[in-house]
Amino acid sequence: MKLDTVTKTETLDLQKMIISKIRDLINIKNLEPGDKLPSERMLSEKFEVTRSNVREAIQKLEFYGLLKSIPQSGTFVANIGVTAMNGMIEDILRLEEPDFKSLVETRILLELKTARLAALRRTEQDLLKMKEALDAYTEKVLNGEDAVQEDLLFHLAIAKACGNSTMNTFMLIITPEIITNFEKYHVCDENQAQKGIQEHTEIYEAIKTQNPQLAKQKMKEHFKMLYQYCYNI
Repeated sequence: MKLDTVTKTETLDLQKMIISKIRDLINIKNLEPGDKLPSERMLSEKFEVTRSNVREAIQKLEFYGLLKSIPQSGTFVANIGVTAMNGMIEDILRLEEPDFKSLVETRILLELKTARLAALRRTEQDLLKMKEALDAYTEKVLNGEDAVQEDLLFHLAIAKACGNSTMNTFMLIITPEIITNFEKYHVCDENQAQKGIQEHTEIYEAIKTQNPQLAKQKMKEHFKMLYQYCYNI
């Protein structure tokens, strides 16, 4: 476990180093919005890292809208000013891995919104996916099995049904960390898992009947125990 943590930290530090060097390259060469960066191969040789390391750093900057990769063409500086870009990269370099409480807060804020929007926008196909995840969760809980992943699949189905691709993406980003921390802190005991069946069902029914306020309220009630647990660990 310790080795994994060190490796993860070292990877993050390497990524930050590459991002910092890309920023310096943009400034030294006075690259403007729309200008092309050197190829991944050239950057990996210049920075003395692997191409996959460069690719991951570029993908992170692309995620934040600072670079734009075009297949068969290359990677280009996004259409924002150099001052704004430098400021945003500084913020990115200061970002640390989120702690469990931050993940919980973010997830609750997202899910209250996604539940409401899902009730307004869900399709029959969305309902089918939610019901499949709900049934899988119920089956595992009743059999006394761990159902953390089925729980999160239910919530991801709701996120997809909300019709907002950005919210859906954020949920997909934080889900792996949440799964890890759920297992680490043993958040859901057996009684809470049993209660979760009823709460999931109530959320599903509110979305099915297209009642946005009720869906939001039921989601809020569902996270009450998790929120309290989070601030007692």
